[in-house]
Amino acid sequence: MTIYCDESGGLNAGAMTFAAVMLTPEAAGAIHDRFRSVTGLRGELKGSRISVVERAYLLELFDRAGGRAWVAVARRDRLAAGPGGTLPSDLALYAALLNLAIGRWLPETGGVCTDVVIDDGRYDPTILARVREEIQAGLGHWGRAALADSKRSDGVQIADVVANSLFNIAVASPRAPRIQRIVDPLLASKAIRIAELTDVA
Repeated sequence: MTIYCDESGGLNAGAMTFAAVMLTPEAAGAIHDRFRSVTGLRGELKGSRISVVERAYLLELFDRAGGRAWVAVARRDRLAAGPGGTLPSDLALYAALLNLAIGRWLPETGGVCTDVVIDDGRYDPTILARVREEIQAGLGHWGRAALADSKRSDGVQIADVVANSLFNIAVASPRAPRIQRIVDPLLASKAIRIAELTDVA
């Protein structure tokens, strides 16, 4: 199995979410092929660019394929309520969310070799290389951590949609009520699980 990772939002927008999606590369490719053939999508699949109906279809395909996800969520108001009320830097928050989401997965892999693929688009490559090294150290012999261009990774693009869905809900966007109805069955079945970040060390 592979864990594909992507984030959505930022504290300036009220919340940041980080999705760690577990799928086989074959399942991620099949989801993409089917979604594109039905919707006619061209270019990169982005949660911020698709309609609510397209989002529902993508998440249904994800669920049918046996996809699962841990989504780490950081809310600006909760972090600001901590000691001192000082908000973390964007990079520190990203690293904390990544560690939380991956940390929830590792005990569940049962020692099976798991690769972690992280979107390389948000930060400078040198910084992301350090993040990748930290994740690799945590994986040990369990798997391999790699950076990927989201445009070339079906799984990372699916993770983007999952992260963006939870971001919309976290900030109560105008689309949040409809997205919540789409996501509710996946939350109930635990296909998607949420881990709330309460502080950044």
